[in-house]
Formats: sequence, structure tokens, C-alpha cells
Amino acid sequence: MFADLKIDEIAPNPDQPRKFFDEEKHQELKGSIEENGLLQPVVVRPVEGAETPYMLIAGERRWRACKAIGKTVIQANILKDTDDETAYVLGIAENVGRENMTIMEEAGAYADLAAAGWGPLRIAKRFGKTETHIKWRLGLLTLRQEVSEMVDKGQIKPNLAWHIAQLNPGNQMVAATRYVRGDFDSEAEAQHFANGLKMMENQASLTGEQAPDAETQETRKAQKAKAKDGLGKAEEVLLPLLEELAAKKPEDLAVVLGDDLSRHVKVVGKLYSQVQLVRNLLSKAQGIQRAMEADFNRKALEVQKEAEEAKGEAVVETRTEEKPATSQKKTGAKPAAKKATPGTAPKPTAKARPAARTTTARKAPAQKNTEAKPVAKTSEAAAEK
Repeated sequence: MFADLKIDEIAPNPDQPRKFFDEEKHQELKGSIEENGLLQPVVVRPVEGAETPYMLIAGERRWRACKAIGKTVIQANILKDTDDETAYVLGIAENVGRENMTIMEEAGAYADLAAAGWGPLRIAKRFGKTETHIKWRLGLLTLRQEVSEMVDKGQIKPNLAWHIAQLNPGNQMVAATRYVRGDFDSEAEAQHFANGLKMMENQASLTGEQAPDAETQETRKAQKAKAKDGLGKAEEVLLPLLEELAAKKPEDLAVVLGDDLSRHVKVVGKLYSQVQLVRNLLSKAQGIQRAMEADFNRKALEVQKEAEEAKGEAVVETRTEEKPATSQKKTGAKPAAKKATPGTAPKPTAKARPAARTTTARKAPAQKNTEAKPVAKTSEAAAEK
């Protein structure tokens, strides 16, 4: 049923799957409605017992734009007997696939349906998607917040984002940051790097692996030499030949090669296929190598950090042990100081001690003079006798 409703009688859906509204698109929509009017009514459902009698199912951007330009009435399609789940599904159907719904919002919407018991196949059929598409979108929900924002901003494409989502949070930041700052020549290289990091997570630590035996080392050396020799020949022989052929004109090659032209086309086609295969293989190997380097560097930093922490703890323990010894020395020196001045009254401060020594030194001559007088009297008495 269609009707004209007051804008204030309609409330937005708090469970709206789309959370981000582009301001530039909002301004464009306002201008379009002012110029041409509202071409598509909003979809609402009645809500009993609520402050506003109707809730939006679809068309929140249109509702926002009409409200912003001062409209008080809006045309609406009223759907009665619509439960929460049906309203939510209709809201997703309104937004899925539109430019203004972000990838992470789409993934979150599918996740809500999955939580309500919807399987990926059912979701796919309902929204005209493949089951793989739904699974890959759901796989993005393990991305950490910073990487999710990069995906929403378009800095990371959905395919690469899925591969990054398979990593632990720390490696997610490593792969995402390196891709955004331009460390890779292509998205495929970044994907191979992410797959390499995943491989490193699944296997044993590099530092925990046993060193290969002598036979394995010799085998690896032989394989390395053979690969380098083969690639070297391709660079020295095949590349100049192809460059020479590429410089020729088609009509000249048609005359020169004659009846063998068809065979050479097939050979070059096979060669092209193998080159593509080898290039993809080498790109994967490069991704694994970069992942191994990143993993090794991270582990080296962890070992260095542990060593620094252990060194710091050792210094703290040494200082703690030295403090009691120092206090014992100071405590032992005090009794010796008391024995050096027996019978003297305790002094209030250390500054008074030099004055005490000066006083004692001045009294010493007076004691000697006093002791000399009795001796003189004794001598006179003996002379009189």
C-alpha cells in the first residue's frame, strides 16, 4: 500500500546493514530530489507501541535527503505483517551490489543472516550471488579493524583481502601495510606473499628446524645449479631470439617461414603457455621467500627483545644484591667511631666534632703546668732538711 507519510513519523532501522553514508553522494541525491522529485518511494513497515509509527525497511538515503532539504511529507510503500527477519532481508536486498554499500558492510549483513540460521547457499540464492561469493565475503570478517578500513577505502581489493584474512592479526598488518605502501608490483605478488606467510604459520618455526644432512645439502646445490643454468640459457639464447623475431614484419615472416609457419605458431603458443606457468610459479616462490624473510626478521627481533629484557633484569638483580652489602659497611663503621672517643658526651651534629678537638688541645698544656707545681715544692722541702 502506498501513502504519503510525515517524515517525522518514520524512524530509521537501527539494524540497517549499511552504516556508511557518503557525503558527496548524499549531496548529489539532495540535488536530484530538489530538481526531479522523489522518483522511488521508501519502504516502511508499521511498528506497534513505538514512538514513531513506522520504521524504514529500504530507502534510508532517500529519507535522509528529503529530510535534509526540508520536506515534511514523503511517499512510502507500507508493508504490513512484516517480521524483523523479513524486513532485514529486504534491507539487504535493497543495498547489496550498490556502489554505496561497502564490502565489509555486505559481509556483516551476510554474517547476521548466517547467525539467524541461513546457510551460504540460501543467502546466495536469495541475493543472486554464487555460494563462493558469500563464503569469501564471510571470510573477510576475521580481518582486524585497521585492515577492514583499508578494504572499505578501496586500498585493498576483495580478492587480496580474503587471502590476508586467513593470517593471524600480526601478519595481516604486515601483508596489508606492505601492499598499500607499494612493495609489490602486482596484486598477485601480494597474494603470493600472504600465502607464504600462511605457510610459515602452519609449519614449524624456522629457528626450530634441524639443519639438513650432507646428502640433502648436495641435492639442493645440484638443483639450484641446474635451475640457474636453465634460466641463464633462456636469458642468453631464447630472449634475444624472440626479440629478433618481434622486430620483423609479419609479411617478411610469412615469406621466410613459408610452410613451417603453422608449426612455429603452435610452438610459440606452447612456449607462451609454459612461460606464463613458470612466471606464476616464480612469483609464488618470490612470495614465499619474502614471507620467510619477514618471519625470520620478526623472530630475530623477538629474540633480541628477550635478550635485552633478560639483560635488564640481570642488572636490576645485581644492584639489589649490592645495596645490602653497602648498608652493612656503613653500619659497621659507626661502632668504631664511638670507640675512638670514649667518655665524651654525644655531639648533636658532625660539625661540632672539630671544635671538641680544639678545646682538648688547648687544655693539655694547663694540665702539664698544674702537675709540675707539686714537684717543685718537694724539692724545696728536701733542701731545708
